[in-house]
Amino acid sequence: MSDSVYKIIELVGTSTKSWEDAAATAIKKASETLRDLRIAEVSAMDLQIKDGKVECYRTKLKLSFKFLG
Repeated sequence: MSDSVYKIIELVGTSTKSWEDAAATAIKKASETLRDLRIAEVSAMDLQIKDGKVECYRTKLKLSFKFLG
């Protein structure tokens, strides 16, 4: 195994269904432009509330990918 470097970025995914779906949304979008995604760590979860009801789930992720530069 050769030495490698990984970059970490933070993303916030949103969903009207669940925190898991919000995380999947963020990863799916990131995979459109980033290659070699490695680890996604959930750093926070919160909700947007409107009129006493959950309007949107939000999941904040730290996402790492292999740095090729």
